[in-house]
Amino acid sequence: MQFKIFGREPAAISYGIQSLLAVVVAFGVITGEAADWTMTIVNGGLALLVALTTRPVVVASITGAVSTILTGIVSFGLPGLTFTTVQQGVIIGALTAWLGLWLRPNQSPKETAVTNA
Repeated sequence: MQFKIFGREPAAISYGIQSLLAVVVAFGVITGEAADWTMTIVNGGLALLVALTTRPVVVASITGAVSTILTGIVSFGLPGLTFTTVQQGVIIGALTAWLGLWLRPNQSPKETAVTNA
């Protein structure tokens, strides 16, 4: 079963938002830079949503999504949310460690068949 938002896949939602942003930029409602950080954070948020609903949970996909969101915040400087690149790295490192410790007891490596050559 695939994850859907309003009956659509996250990629379709992302494309719709991107199209809407292109229109509002073209009419001068927002700047191109505002559209850029909006899409970066939207894509990160959608990736995080998909990662959290995927089973089995993949730690790398969650940290990748959070990394994308934090990159948008750091690069484009959202008001009230400013992180240095060092702080961003620490947050991602801590998130990876926490998720690894939290999920590890519930996961085990996949067994592979050993063949004699």
